[in-house]
Amino acid sequence: MNSNNKISKIAGTLIILGIISGILSIVSSVESDNFLNEVYPNKNRVLFGGIFQFLLVPIYIGFSLVLYPVMKKYHKALSIGFVGFRIMAGVFQLLGIILLPIFILLSQKFLAQTNTDLIFYETIGEILKLFRDLINHLGVILATGLGNLLLYYILFKGKLIPVWLSIWGIIGNTLIMIASFFLLFEFIKVVSTEYGIMTIPLVLQEVVLAIWLILKGLKLSPTQIVNT
Repeated sequence: MNSNNKISKIAGTLIILGIISGILSIVSSVESDNFLNEVYPNKNRVLFGGIFQFLLVPIYIGFSLVLYPVMKKYHKALSIGFVGFRIMAGVFQLLGIILLPIFILLSQKFLAQTNTDLIFYETIGEILKLFRDLINHLGVILATGLGNLLLYYILFKGKLIPVWLSIWGIIGNTLIMIASFFLLFEFIKVVSTEYGIMTIPLVLQEVVLAIWLILKGLKLSPTQIVNT
């Protein structure tokens, strides 16, 4: 196995691990409008999800670092941007993880309070949830999406994967970034049919890309180098 095939297989494997970890990191009680009542009773599930959220950090960054030696041959500046956005997404992801114990503590205190103290905890909870939503559903998604747009531009121009697969990736990432703004302005919710419809194209594309990288690999050709 040459180095390029090895890079492709590792990158494809990281995509699959990222999808699995992403699914397991979803914590419905934290995303719920009634999270103050649900988080503490489900604290073990919240911490379980936090473990997989943490695993996403090395997966996010590792994917970009694995591909960087190849990508820089085709466009060094955009490759650096891709890695930079991935690191940014990892930092946002860590901030989201740090907030989980605070959610658990706040939910515990909320459930132990009398009716006269509930408004205070509800207000703090709303602020905390908004902050986490900005981190997870705007910061992480936008950083990852913008980085991916750079990646797919390089893949498209260098014809390192089929053109249709690159275009599919560009469309999928654009859709999920639009969905993140819809979440921000509360046009849709994370746990909703609308959000699912907008994320499915990217999830399917990443599955296909992972399989392609593992089985076919990147199609490298020095004659196609765009910018060194």
